[in-house]
Amino acid sequence: MKTLKLRIKDKHCRMLNQLASEVNFVWNYVNDLCFKHLQRTGRFFSAFDIAKYTTGASKELNLHSQTIQAITEELVLRRKQFKKAKLNWRVSNPKSAKKSLGWIPFKKTAIKYQHGQIKYGNHWFSLWDSYGLSKYNVKTGAFVQDSRGRWYVCLVVDNAEKIASKGTESVGIDLGLKDFATLSNGQKIEAQRTYRKYEQKLGIAQRARNKKRVKAIHAKIKHIRNNHLHQESTKLVKNYAAIFVGNVNAKSLAKTKLAKSVLDAGWTLFRTLLKYKCENAGVWFEEVNESYTTQTCSCCGSRDSSPKGRAGLGIREWTCMQCGTLHDRDINAAKNILALGHERLVEGITLL
Repeated sequence: MKTLKLRIKDKHCRMLNQLASEVNFVWNYVNDLCFKHLQRTGRFFSAFDIAKYTTGASKELNLHSQTIQAITEELVLRRKQFKKAKLNWRVSNPKSAKKSLGWIPFKKTAIKYQHGQIKYGNHWFSLWDSYGLSKYNVKTGAFVQDSRGRWYVCLVVDNAEKIASKGTESVGIDLGLKDFATLSNGQKIEAQRTYRKYEQKLGIAQRARNKKRVKAIHAKIKHIRNNHLHQESTKLVKNYAAIFVGNVNAKSLAKTKLAKSVLDAGWTLFRTLLKYKCENAGVWFEEVNESYTTQTCSCCGSRDSSPKGRAGLGIREWTCMQCGTLHDRDINAAKNILALGHERLVEGITLL
């Protein structure tokens, strides 16, 4: 499965906003219905139970019946995921600070693609078809809105081309801030620091209270970061047969003084991209526990002379007193991550 995201032309924004408002109405109705039923009976509604309360709603709304079904299924799924009796309301008022971004889910039978346009209900929506949708088999999808009010269509397809991996070697990856990533073979991926490059311009727009400009700068930062992560993750998948990456905890580090740099690096997104691309290309992928990988000598396993704690963060090279090996801090960690990944592989092989 692969998701294709295509931009809808701006002339359709008004109609899509109206449809999104109707989606919010259905969501809020079903959300309230489920909660009141729970209060009366002590039992949760299933998506099948909700269906009889929404039958015929598509005749009064501009929404397709498959969209209404998809909304109820999504609500039940998220209610179970977050373990809540009642989910948040979806707000349609554009002046509200809590306004929900537009979302219109649908299934395969609800749309039709022809000549660069997608038909939903009785409406045709023009888009920039950069993929050539006619050659894909669409399973499901949704219209989605970004923070700037632009609309996209996200389509899940099941016959997308797979990434061809020509790699025969394995690699360990140590994620960092000085360098974005260090590989066990000594190669280093430079950190982009996209947010830092636009931080001054963003501050000027924020002080001027120019919300439109602020959103545009944030979008540009996001796109540049995502493009870099996509490019680097694809290169790794194409060049290696097994990839092992450290499970650095970005959420915890985001609560420290390093928060801006950690969030700007995008470690979690990078690992997510690596994971699904490895699955697509048939490359082995593992996240391993990187505890003590920086302090442990990758040659002899000693930790006696290695830099430790925050005081040792400035020490980028060190010599092991046991075996005399000179280590680059990050390369040594990447080699240890690779060794841990190989141990995981050995444990996964059953004895004959």
